[in-house]
Amino acid sequence: MRKHVCLALPFLLLAGCTVGPKYKRPTTAPPDAHYTDSSPQAASIGDLAWWELFKDPVLQGLIQEALKSNYDVRIAAARVEEERALIGVTRSLYFPQVSYGANISGQRAPLVPNHTYYGYNFNLSWELDLWGRLRRLNEQQRAVFLASEEAQRGVWLSLVCDVAQAYFELRALDAQREIALQTGQSFQETLDLFNNKLRGGAATALETSRAEGALANVLAQVPDLERQITAKENQISLLLGRNPGPTPRGALLSEQNDLDVVPAGLPSTLLERRPDIRQAEQQLIASNAAVGVAKANFFPVLNLTGLLGGVSPQLSGLVSSGTQWSVIGGLAGPLFTAGQLKGQYRAAQARWDQARLFYLGLATQAFGEVSTALSSHQKLADSLKQQGRSVRAYQQSVHLANVRYNSGLSSYFEVIDAQLQLYPAEQFEVQYDLERKLALVNLYKALGGGWKLSDVDWMKTSTSTPQTVTKP
Repeated sequence: MRKHVCLALPFLLLAGCTVGPKYKRPTTAPPDAHYTDSSPQAASIGDLAWWELFKDPVLQGLIQEALKSNYDVRIAAARVEEERALIGVTRSLYFPQVSYGANISGQRAPLVPNHTYYGYNFNLSWELDLWGRLRRLNEQQRAVFLASEEAQRGVWLSLVCDVAQAYFELRALDAQREIALQTGQSFQETLDLFNNKLRGGAATALETSRAEGALANVLAQVPDLERQITAKENQISLLLGRNPGPTPRGALLSEQNDLDVVPAGLPSTLLERRPDIRQAEQQLIASNAAVGVAKANFFPVLNLTGLLGGVSPQLSGLVSSGTQWSVIGGLAGPLFTAGQLKGQYRAAQARWDQARLFYLGLATQAFGEVSTALSSHQKLADSLKQQGRSVRAYQQSVHLANVRYNSGLSSYFEVIDAQLQLYPAEQFEVQYDLERKLALVNLYKALGGGWKLSDVDWMKTSTSTPQTVTKP
């Protein structure tokens, strides 16, 4: 009998089929070129490693520390290991499940001798995957695992861009603080000059009051900028997974790497590059497999069960006597479930439809994010250029106002007005420079930057040695 069962098993397994729909990627219609991209090309800054784009050695050191110690990174890694372990759990369903048991029992009754019995048993249960239910379960869990890996890569990319963004914002605040201090020093010199002239009778209280008001207005912004600097440093510390503290500085904001021409690549390749889109597709594959599992539940399940055991009044004779075994093939299936299985199947189909629409929506959103970041980087270059022109003009205005005042051709009100106009112009120049660099960071993220890197490569840094610059 056992020989017949062993011969029949391969044929039963081969005869099994996999019910449920086969996965097919949803059809998308990517544009021929990104909106606002006047010269599309296959190359993309998304092909660059993060250290090739962010070249400040101090920033590279911060990013590398964040990739090792950030809490979100560590949570994502633990989630990958969880899903990897669950693959082993679902794979185990392919194989027979064997358990064991042992017992000792006693009996005592009037007119009956005392008896003690020893028993043992081994139980076997094996589900034959005739309809592909187990195969669909394994397909589903494998997709969930791959989705967790893509989610991990998405966390890496987001973290790199978050650290770069926070670092650029910090350097912008440093620059604005320095401008405020320099402007304040200039107004202080003006106030001292007016006070000296006032004591000599060559100036009026109106001039000194105007100069003092301008000085106080600028100096009032310094503590607020320092407050923002501290908050930004604390944000960077959290990204690095460490306690709040000062952040080292490297190159000035104006010296950070930027690109005049930024290739965005072809929209058709974006679906293969962004980790969030690849994660969404794996989730769609898992939902598709879940539909197959729900459909397989309509069909009967074939189980093989086996028992090997024995009972003996003596421990020494437990194996030699009283041994019994049995092998049973059982077929069980639903007959009436009051719509339960049908409802589960419809729910699985609805979840698949949700996953499909989420994937399509995310793809459309990705095209928009690239176009927005690309346009921002292009247009902010023009704004920065014009703002730089404004700053140079106001600087010339301050110089000429001082010359006219020293020549006795005008009052010092012209000098104060020129300085008051120069200060916000310089601050706006820093802001435009920051926004352009943040647009580059957002574009790198939107393009799935570093998509060519392996998991090991993500943790690498450049060959340059970071030079730590202390907080100003």
